[in-house]
Amino acid sequence: MATGKLKPATIEEYILAERRPDVQQRLFDIADCIRKAAPGAIEGLKWSMPAFSYKRILVTFAVFENHIGFYPTPSAILAFAKDLVKYNSAKGSVQFPHNKPLPLALISKITKLRVKESLEEDKLWKPKA
Repeated sequence: MATGKLKPATIEEYILAERRPDVQQRLFDIADCIRKAAPGAIEGLKWSMPAFSYKRILVTFAVFENHIGFYPTPSAILAFAKDLVKYNSAKGSVQFPHNKPLPLALISKITKLRVKESLEEDKLWKPKA
């Protein structure tokens, strides 16, 4: 019989695997924010990270020791570059430190942009009302 932890299979399991209650709450908050901004998105894990998708991945996120990594694709990082200047960011990612409030309004705007981009690229798919 194999030993060791089972890998999370859902976003909720991913969040509940985090041992720090304050960070767990931050993860629930970001997931709820994304759900509201991307109604009907398919939820799952991609590359062992929570992911929200339509026909393509919209956004993913992951917890780290000192921050939550948010991965909305390079187009979204570029579109919101001015809003992201106070965070560490790269071509397709941004880091939200645990010691600062989550910018949920910004996360919502970024997610909505990704929804718009996805729908423009795939006009056959429509989110649930």
